[in-house]
Amino acid sequence: MKHLYRKGSDPSAPTLLLLHGTGGTEQDLLPLASEIDASASVLSVRGNVSENGMPRFFRRLAEGVFDEADLLARTQELHEFVDAAAGEYGFDRNNVVAIGYSNGANIAGSLLFHIEGSLRGAILHHPMVPRRGVALPDLSGTPIFIGAGRNDPICTPQETEELTALLEEAGAAVAVHWEYAGHRLTGTEAKAAGDWYRSVFA
Repeated sequence: MKHLYRKGSDPSAPTLLLLHGTGGTEQDLLPLASEIDASASVLSVRGNVSENGMPRFFRRLAEGVFDEADLLARTQELHEFVDAAAGEYGFDRNNVVAIGYSNGANIAGSLLFHIEGSLRGAILHHPMVPRRGVALPDLSGTPIFIGAGRNDPICTPQETEELTALLEEAGAAVAVHWEYAGHRLTGTEAKAAGDWYRSVFA
């Protein structure tokens, strides 16, 4: 997968797996990663799916309607890519924290839903429920931050609350931060994510 890797100054810090939104690239979330943990190593990945020329991490059938077969295949693809990258770059595969926005948050959520131990934790900005009616792996103690919008037209508050409940039922420790800026990732949401991260991983 097209990506960039930046080695951090603190080898004990988590490696931050950056996952952009629809139409983004592996450059998009680098400023966010620097704000959250400037000392951490970064693995930033570009989605392998193109939707009208816009990179994504998996196909969708319509707005908010995921192609579940493709989602499962792309989730496995990303998991295997991170495994291989850990070997290539020498970071601890068991100490990876995903930071995803929108489509990137959804593929990170899918890793949590489908592959036990794939992530140590996650920061999900405006995620949706990746799949319904599936048994989640044991997420006991897994720290997860969700940034959400009370007036988000794509990820409604009900969607956020359903995702939170599913993750908590699997044992995850979920913190939700609410904004009133629609589907945008704001500076105050980024700051809240950084504050949460430092409280959990510092």
